[in-house]
Amino acid sequence: MSILVQEVSKLYGRQKVLDNISFEIAKGEVVGFLGPNGAGKTTMMKILTCYIPQTSGSALVCDKDVVDLSVEVRRKVGYLPENNPLYVDMYIKEYLGFIANIHKVSKPKERVLEMVEMTGLLPEQNKKIGALSKGYRQRVGLAQALIHDPEVLILDEPTSGLDPMQLEEVRNLIKSIGKEKTVMFSTHIMQEVEAICDRAIIINKGVIVADGKIDEMQRSLKKSQGLTVEFDREVEVEDLLSIDGVLNAFSKGDNTWKIETNINEDFRPQIFKWAVENEITVLTMSKEEKSLEDIFKELTGN
Repeated sequence: MSILVQEVSKLYGRQKVLDNISFEIAKGEVVGFLGPNGAGKTTMMKILTCYIPQTSGSALVCDKDVVDLSVEVRRKVGYLPENNPLYVDMYIKEYLGFIANIHKVSKPKERVLEMVEMTGLLPEQNKKIGALSKGYRQRVGLAQALIHDPEVLILDEPTSGLDPMQLEEVRNLIKSIGKEKTVMFSTHIMQEVEAICDRAIIINKGVIVADGKIDEMQRSLKKSQGLTVEFDREVEVEDLLSIDGVLNAFSKGDNTWKIETNINEDFRPQIFKWAVENEITVLTMSKEEKSLEDIFKELTGN
Protein backbone atom coordinates (compact mmCIF):
# COMPACT_ATOMS: atom_id res chain seq x y z
CA MET A 1 0.00 0.00 0.00
CA SER A 2 1.49 3.38 -1.02
CA ILE A 3 -0.53 5.49 1.44
CA LEU A 4 -2.35 4.27 4.54
CA VAL A 5 -4.13 6.76 6.81
CA GLN A 6 -5.84 5.44 9.94
CA GLU A 7 -8.03 7.56 12.23
CA VAL A 8 -5.97 10.71 11.77
CA SER A 9 -7.03 13.90 13.56
CA LYS A 10 -5.31 17.28 13.62
CA LEU A 11 -6.05 20.07 16.07
CA TYR A 12 -4.80 23.66 16.06
CA GLY A 13 -5.61 24.70 19.60
CA ARG A 14 -9.29 23.89 19.97
CA GLN A 15 -9.97 23.87 16.24
CA LYS A 16 -10.21 20.37 14.77
CA VAL A 17 -9.06 20.53 11.13
CA LEU A 18 -9.07 16.76 10.55
CA ASP A 19 -11.54 14.57 12.39
CA ASN A 20 -10.61 10.89 12.63
CA ILE A 21 -10.18 10.27 8.89
CA SER A 22 -9.02 7.03 7.27
CA PHE A 23 -8.25 6.05 3.68
CA GLU A 24 -5.73 4.10 1.66
CA ILE A 25 -4.22 4.50 -1.79
CA ALA A 26 -2.74 1.50 -3.60
CA LYS A 27 0.42 1.54 -5.63
CA GLY A 28 -0.14 2.96 -9.10
CA GLU A 29 -3.42 4.75 -8.31
CA VAL A 30 -4.12 8.34 -9.35
CA VAL A 31 -6.53 9.81 -6.80
CA GLY A 32 -8.18 13.22 -6.66
CA PHE A 33 -8.41 14.69 -3.14
CA LEU A 34 -11.29 17.16 -3.20
CA GLY A 35 -12.95 19.57 -0.81
CA PRO A 36 -13.95 23.21 -0.35
CA ASN A 37 -11.55 25.76 1.10
CA GLY A 38 -10.75 24.96 4.72
CA ALA A 39 -11.83 21.32 4.41
CA GLY A 40 -8.42 19.99 5.51
CA LYS A 41 -6.89 18.93 2.18
CA THR A 42 -3.60 20.79 2.53
CA THR A 43 -3.28 19.78 6.19
CA MET A 44 -3.58 16.11 5.25
CA MET A 45 -1.00 16.52 2.50
CA LYS A 46 1.42 18.25 4.87
CA ILE A 47 1.07 15.34 7.28
CA LEU A 48 1.81 12.81 4.52
CA THR A 49 4.87 14.79 3.43
CA CYS A 50 6.16 15.12 7.03
CA TYR A 51 5.84 18.91 7.23
CA ILE A 52 3.58 18.71 10.27
CA PRO A 53 2.64 15.85 12.63
CA GLN A 54 -0.89 14.63 13.20
CA THR A 55 -2.45 15.06 16.66
CA SER A 56 -3.63 11.44 16.76
CA GLY A 57 -3.89 8.41 14.53
CA SER A 58 -1.26 7.04 12.15
CA ALA A 59 -0.15 7.68 8.57
CA LEU A 60 2.17 5.48 6.53
CA VAL A 61 3.73 6.15 3.15
CA CYS A 62 5.30 3.12 1.46
CA ASP A 63 4.94 1.29 4.79
CA LYS A 64 6.98 3.98 6.59
CA ASP A 65 5.49 5.93 9.49
CA VAL A 66 5.48 9.66 8.74
CA VAL A 67 6.48 10.53 12.31
CA ASP A 68 8.91 7.78 13.31
CA LEU A 69 10.56 7.41 9.90
CA SER A 70 10.08 10.87 8.40
CA VAL A 71 13.48 10.98 6.65
CA GLU A 72 12.77 7.70 4.89
CA VAL A 73 9.29 8.91 3.92
CA ARG A 74 10.72 12.09 2.37
CA ARG A 75 12.96 9.95 0.18
CA LYS A 76 9.87 8.15 -1.14
CA VAL A 77 7.69 11.24 -1.74
CA GLY A 78 7.73 14.04 -4.30
CA TYR A 79 5.75 17.09 -3.22
CA LEU A 80 4.47 20.13 -5.10
CA PRO A 81 2.88 22.54 -2.59
CA GLU A 82 0.14 24.93 -3.62
CA ASN A 83 2.28 28.08 -3.63
CA ASN A 84 5.16 26.30 -5.48
CA PRO A 85 8.09 28.08 -3.78
CA LEU A 86 11.02 28.48 -6.20
CA TYR A 87 14.31 30.39 -6.25
CA VAL A 88 13.39 32.88 -8.97
CA ASP A 89 16.96 34.17 -9.42
CA MET A 90 18.29 30.74 -10.33
CA TYR A 91 18.35 29.25 -13.81
CA ILE A 92 16.16 26.18 -14.37
CA LYS A 93 19.04 23.70 -14.66
CA GLU A 94 20.88 25.38 -11.80
CA TYR A 95 17.86 25.04 -9.52
CA LEU A 96 17.14 21.43 -10.49
CA GLY A 97 20.81 20.58 -9.97
CA PHE A 98 20.61 22.14 -6.51
CA ILE A 99 17.57 19.99 -5.66
CA ALA A 100 19.25 16.88 -7.11
CA ASN A 101 22.27 17.42 -4.88
CA ILE A 102 20.04 17.81 -1.81
CA HIS A 103 18.55 14.41 -2.61
CA LYS A 104 22.04 13.02 -3.36
CA VAL A 105 20.91 11.88 -6.79
CA SER A 106 23.50 9.84 -8.65
CA LYS A 107 24.55 11.43 -11.95
CA PRO A 108 22.70 14.72 -11.21
CA LYS A 109 23.50 16.38 -14.56
CA GLU A 110 21.98 13.50 -16.51
CA ARG A 111 18.95 13.44 -14.22
CA VAL A 112 18.41 17.19 -14.62
CA LEU A 113 18.43 16.86 -18.41
CA GLU A 114 16.00 13.95 -18.15
CA MET A 115 13.59 16.02 -16.01
CA VAL A 116 13.86 19.04 -18.32
CA GLU A 117 12.85 16.86 -21.24
CA MET A 118 10.13 14.93 -19.35
CA THR A 119 8.39 18.06 -18.07
CA GLY A 120 8.58 19.96 -21.37
CA LEU A 121 11.05 22.58 -20.18
CA LEU A 122 13.40 22.30 -23.17
CA PRO A 123 12.17 25.52 -24.89
CA GLU A 124 12.83 27.54 -21.70
CA GLN A 125 15.79 25.63 -20.27
CA ASN A 126 18.24 28.53 -20.44
CA LYS A 127 16.01 31.04 -18.64
CA LYS A 128 15.91 32.12 -15.04
CA ILE A 129 12.87 30.87 -13.14
CA GLY A 130 11.74 34.44 -12.54
CA ALA A 131 11.31 34.93 -16.30
CA LEU A 132 9.00 31.95 -16.71
CA SER A 133 5.22 31.94 -17.13
CA LYS A 134 3.02 30.37 -14.45
CA GLY A 135 2.66 27.22 -16.54
CA TYR A 136 6.41 26.73 -16.89
CA ARG A 137 6.94 27.45 -13.20
CA GLN A 138 4.51 24.63 -12.45
CA ARG A 139 6.58 22.40 -14.71
CA VAL A 140 9.71 23.33 -12.74
CA GLY A 141 7.82 22.49 -9.55
CA LEU A 142 6.88 19.09 -10.97
CA ALA A 143 10.45 18.51 -12.11
CA GLN A 144 11.83 19.18 -8.62
CA ALA A 145 9.18 16.86 -7.13
CA LEU A 146 10.22 14.08 -9.54
CA ILE A 147 13.98 14.51 -9.69
CA HIS A 148 14.76 11.94 -6.98
CA ASP A 149 12.43 9.40 -8.65
CA PRO A 150 9.92 9.11 -5.79
CA GLU A 151 7.38 6.30 -5.55
CA VAL A 152 4.59 8.66 -4.46
CA LEU A 153 3.76 12.08 -5.89
CA ILE A 154 1.62 14.50 -3.86
CA LEU A 155 0.41 17.62 -5.69
CA ASP A 156 -1.50 20.43 -4.01
CA GLU A 157 -3.51 22.43 -6.58
CA PRO A 158 -1.04 21.72 -9.43
CA THR A 159 -3.18 23.48 -12.08
CA SER A 160 -4.17 26.54 -10.04
CA GLY A 161 -3.95 29.79 -12.03
CA LEU A 162 -3.12 28.19 -15.38
CA ASP A 163 -4.67 29.28 -18.66
CA PRO A 164 -6.54 26.64 -20.72
CA MET A 165 -3.50 25.71 -22.83
CA GLN A 166 -1.18 25.41 -19.81
CA LEU A 167 -3.86 23.48 -17.94
CA GLU A 168 -4.12 20.93 -20.74
CA GLU A 169 -0.33 20.52 -20.88
CA VAL A 170 0.07 20.01 -17.13
CA ARG A 171 -2.94 17.64 -17.09
CA ASN A 172 -1.33 15.46 -19.78
CA LEU A 173 1.94 15.51 -17.86
CA ILE A 174 0.25 14.30 -14.66
CA LYS A 175 -1.55 11.56 -16.61
CA SER A 176 1.73 10.31 -18.05
CA ILE A 177 3.40 10.38 -14.62
CA GLY A 178 0.45 8.45 -13.18
CA LYS A 179 1.25 5.49 -15.42
CA GLU A 180 4.34 4.76 -13.31
CA LYS A 181 3.77 6.36 -9.90
CA THR A 182 1.15 6.72 -7.20
CA VAL A 183 -0.33 10.21 -7.49
CA MET A 184 -2.51 12.07 -5.00
CA PHE A 185 -3.55 15.57 -5.98
CA SER A 186 -5.98 18.20 -4.80
CA THR A 187 -7.84 20.58 -7.07
CA HIS A 188 -10.92 22.80 -7.24
CA ILE A 189 -11.42 21.94 -10.92
CA MET A 190 -13.77 18.97 -11.07
CA GLN A 191 -13.06 18.38 -14.76
CA GLU A 192 -9.41 17.75 -13.87
CA VAL A 193 -10.30 14.81 -11.65
CA GLU A 194 -12.70 13.36 -14.23
CA ALA A 195 -10.03 13.69 -16.92
CA ILE A 196 -7.04 12.37 -14.96
CA CYS A 197 -8.24 9.76 -12.47
CA ASP A 198 -10.88 7.13 -11.78
CA ARG A 199 -11.14 7.61 -8.03
CA ALA A 200 -11.90 10.60 -5.82
CA ILE A 201 -11.81 11.23 -2.08
CA ILE A 202 -14.07 14.11 -1.00
CA ILE A 203 -13.44 15.78 2.35
CA ASN A 204 -15.65 18.36 4.04
CA LYS A 205 -15.04 20.06 7.39
CA GLY A 206 -12.29 17.61 8.21
CA VAL A 207 -14.39 14.50 7.52
CA ILE A 208 -14.33 12.21 4.48
CA VAL A 209 -17.81 12.28 2.97
CA ALA A 210 -17.12 10.11 -0.10
CA ASP A 211 -14.39 7.78 -1.32
CA GLY A 212 -14.64 5.63 -4.41
CA LYS A 213 -14.64 5.31 -8.17
CA ILE A 214 -16.24 8.31 -9.83
CA ASP A 215 -18.69 6.22 -11.86
CA GLU A 216 -19.74 4.35 -8.71
CA MET A 217 -20.36 7.66 -6.93
CA GLN A 218 -22.53 8.77 -9.82
CA ARG A 219 -24.63 5.61 -9.59
CA SER A 220 -24.94 5.60 -5.78
CA LEU A 221 -25.96 9.27 -5.59
CA LYS A 222 -28.31 9.14 -8.55
CA LYS A 223 -31.67 9.94 -6.97
CA SER A 224 -33.34 10.73 -10.27
CA GLN A 225 -32.74 10.15 -13.95
CA GLY A 226 -32.59 13.16 -16.21
CA LEU A 227 -33.51 13.24 -19.89
CA THR A 228 -33.31 16.07 -22.38
CA VAL A 229 -35.92 15.58 -25.09
CA GLU A 230 -36.64 17.63 -28.23
CA PHE A 231 -40.07 17.17 -29.83
CA ASP A 232 -41.19 18.21 -33.30
CA ARG A 233 -43.96 20.41 -31.92
CA GLU A 234 -45.21 22.03 -28.75
CA VAL A 235 -46.29 19.87 -25.83
CA GLU A 236 -47.81 20.86 -22.51
CA VAL A 237 -46.12 20.29 -19.18
CA GLU A 238 -49.31 18.67 -17.87
CA ASP A 239 -49.09 16.04 -20.62
CA LEU A 240 -45.53 15.14 -19.67
CA LEU A 241 -46.37 14.98 -15.96
CA SER A 242 -49.16 12.53 -16.79
CA ILE A 243 -46.59 9.92 -17.89
CA ASP A 244 -46.10 7.31 -15.14
CA GLY A 245 -42.78 7.87 -13.39
CA VAL A 246 -42.20 11.49 -14.46
CA LEU A 247 -41.34 13.65 -11.44
CA ASN A 248 -40.75 17.02 -13.11
CA ALA A 249 -40.63 18.57 -16.56
CA PHE A 250 -38.92 21.87 -17.37
CA SER A 251 -39.11 23.70 -20.68
CA LYS A 252 -35.75 24.70 -22.18
CA GLY A 253 -37.36 26.44 -25.17
CA ASP A 254 -37.65 25.39 -28.82
CA ASN A 255 -39.86 22.38 -27.92
CA THR A 256 -37.02 20.98 -25.78
CA TRP A 257 -37.72 19.66 -22.29
CA LYS A 258 -35.73 18.42 -19.34
CA ILE A 259 -37.61 15.48 -17.83
CA GLU A 260 -36.80 13.94 -14.43
CA THR A 261 -37.90 10.50 -13.25
CA ASN A 262 -37.21 8.28 -10.25
CA ILE A 263 -37.36 5.10 -12.36
CA ASN A 264 -34.01 3.27 -12.16
CA GLU A 265 -34.37 1.56 -15.54
CA ASP A 266 -33.78 3.37 -18.81
CA PHE A 267 -36.81 5.65 -19.12
CA ARG A 268 -36.37 6.55 -22.79
CA PRO A 269 -38.61 3.79 -24.19
CA GLN A 270 -41.53 5.11 -22.16
CA ILE A 271 -41.06 8.60 -23.59
CA PHE A 272 -40.94 7.17 -27.11
CA LYS A 273 -44.09 5.13 -26.46
CA TRP A 274 -45.96 8.18 -25.15
CA ALA A 275 -44.84 10.24 -28.14
CA VAL A 276 -46.01 7.59 -30.64
CA GLU A 277 -49.38 7.26 -28.91
CA ASN A 278 -49.85 11.03 -29.17
CA GLU A 279 -48.55 11.28 -32.77
CA ILE A 280 -45.52 13.33 -31.68
CA THR A 281 -42.05 12.86 -33.13
CA VAL A 282 -38.99 12.76 -30.85
CA LEU A 283 -36.20 14.60 -32.68
CA THR A 284 -33.45 14.09 -30.10
CA MET A 285 -33.17 12.55 -26.65
CA SER A 286 -30.20 12.18 -24.31
CA LYS A 287 -29.61 10.99 -20.74
CA GLU A 288 -28.03 13.39 -18.26
CA GLU A 289 -25.48 11.78 -15.96
CA LYS A 290 -24.64 13.35 -12.62
CA SER A 291 -21.21 15.00 -12.90
CA LEU A 292 -18.49 14.99 -10.26
CA GLU A 293 -19.25 18.66 -9.71
CA ASP A 294 -22.88 17.78 -8.92
CA ILE A 295 -21.69 15.13 -6.46
CA PHE A 296 -19.24 17.57 -4.87
CA LYS A 297 -21.95 20.19 -4.37
CA GLU A 298 -24.38 17.65 -2.98
CA LEU A 299 -21.91 16.24 -0.45
CA THR A 300 -20.33 19.50 0.71
CA GLY A 301 -23.34 21.82 0.51
CA ASN A 302 -21.43 24.14 -1.87
